Amino acid sequence: MCGIVGYNGEKKAVPILINGLLSLEYRGYDSAGIAVLNNYSKEKKYKLEIVKDKGRVINLKNNEKTKNLIGNIGIAHTRWATHGIPSKENSHPHIDNTVKFAVVHNGIIENYILLRKKLINNGYKLYSETDTEVIPNLISMHYSGDILKAVSDTMKDLKGSYAIEVISEFFPDRIIIAKKDSPLVIGSGEKENYIASDIPAILSYTNKFYFLDDEEIAVVKKDSVEFYDINLSKIQKTTKTIEWDAQSNEKNGYEDFMLKEIYEQPNAVRETIGSRLSLSEKTNLNLEYIDFKKFNRIFIVGCGTAMHAGMAVKPIFEKFCKLPTEIDIASEFRYRNPLIDEHTLCIFISQSGETADTIAALKLAKSLNATTLSIVNVIGSSITRFSDYTIYTHAGPEIAVASTKAYTCQITLLSILAIYISEFLGYDDKNLQSFKASLLKLPEKLKKVLEQSDTIKKYAKKLYNQHDLYFIGRGSDYAVCMEGSLKLKEISYIHSEAYASGELKHGPIALIEKNTTIIGVITDSITAKKTLSNLEESISRGADVLLVTNQNIDNDKIDFTVNIPSTHPLLSPILSMVPLQFFAYYIAKLKNLDVDKPRNLAKSVTVE
Repeated sequence: MCGIVGYNGEKKAVPILINGLLSLEYRGYDSAGIAVLNNYSKEKKYKLEIVKDKGRVINLKNNEKTKNLIGNIGIAHTRWATHGIPSKENSHPHIDNTVKFAVVHNGIIENYILLRKKLINNGYKLYSETDTEVIPNLISMHYSGDILKAVSDTMKDLKGSYAIEVISEFFPDRIIIAKKDSPLVIGSGEKENYIASDIPAILSYTNKFYFLDDEEIAVVKKDSVEFYDINLSKIQKTTKTIEWDAQSNEKNGYEDFMLKEIYEQPNAVRETIGSRLSLSEKTNLNLEYIDFKKFNRIFIVGCGTAMHAGMAVKPIFEKFCKLPTEIDIASEFRYRNPLIDEHTLCIFISQSGETADTIAALKLAKSLNATTLSIVNVIGSSITRFSDYTIYTHAGPEIAVASTKAYTCQITLLSILAIYISEFLGYDDKNLQSFKASLLKLPEKLKKVLEQSDTIKKYAKKLYNQHDLYFIGRGSDYAVCMEGSLKLKEISYIHSEAYASGELKHGPIALIEKNTTIIGVITDSITAKKTLSNLEESISRGADVLLVTNQNIDNDKIDFTVNIPSTHPLLSPILSMVPLQFFAYYIAKLKNLDVDKPRNLAKSVTVE
């Protein structure tokens, strides 16, 4: 996800902006750029000048043009491509047609296609493939001498998420910023103010910060900051002092990266959906070169968490695409002579894009003339280079070894892909529109699930000394159980197993005795009664039960229930997994374990 930095003060802006961008490199990016208001005359006539290009921040730093940016006010950006390929033209900052307004932006403008048409109809030309370019041009179109009104009117045009910085020759003493659903902070100094998408980028300069809420605007001058709501009513804010050590800085105040990444899931899912999905238009994945009509089956291949994401979406592909869909473990796929050919679509899932088993499976599929499509979080990774096609999750960097937000974003993106294929094939499933609507509501529902953290922590205190736990569920819930069990094993080192509920009587029930703990997941009304019966069979043998559900289940035999919001049954694995992530996290913390770096595990498994 993109990184933003800004500076307004008495120092030269460029070194501060470059240092800020370097501090944000962990977020991942493919291009970088700077816009500065240069003052070349005693009359204080300012000129807007921009340097940007594809590639690393260090290239920007060493660019001779950058060294000529001598102004004291500027904005900077590292871009993670969403709309358009990584290129100089698509990199930020973007300017309007009059070359008077420069903007950097983090987020997704969901209605940018409509806004592009609006601008073109009003005589504007757009030169990039990005959603961001509409913003400076909208500001220009709305501007009639009052920059705050122009920004406010632009914000009202935008649908989606954004954190923006605006500078212009028309107001050379200030930076205008605004946000909605994307992070942005202001650091307050002595006759200087700083702006960044993350505190670490500017913490070396100040520990006093202003925090914007959604749909707020700030006017950042070198010696003052003023705040307004979207309707331009003035707001009063005070600074907060942040006292963090260097390691905590990277975690944005969270105790661990894993906890931070659990809480990032609403925004990560929102970024993954982006402008790809709309209720009023066909899904946009830029896969127009694939003829999906030629396929007679789909393989989804991955390892660990990625494979569980595939399990969770198998019924989505079969329901909406009406194609037989197989899920395979990458390390098994390459050794079993899979029956694939030019009529097979092989989808490979990897957070890092460097998973050795998955790369080997991909190469095998290509050798057999299958069409290969990768679902990856890291731009430029190996799998993206080998695969015929790639679509990115945009989960942002995931530092903790145990995957959390990558999993939910993988399911989200695979669901969007299934919709895309269904629309391509012309299927008019009456449930597809409601499925889309449910998918678009996931970020807000994830926020509600996060509110359950304290409740789950209380139950974790009762169980952290357990030696064995069991997870049961049916259908998509079984996939969640597999992933929940993996999370617990990975970071708490507690032995756990996951079973399809109906299989409990076929052997595993022999393991159930007094004080055995079973975690049940029930989110589908069709199978709810069956799984509940399996839980009661376990309770009758002395088991204690933790239930994660969105069903109305009134059973006083269940020890502990975590209620999550209802959604389309095929999307429940996104919501029901979050309590299990918390559960594993809090048990590991109670055992004083390193949740971010569990023993024997690596983030990217680059050996087979």
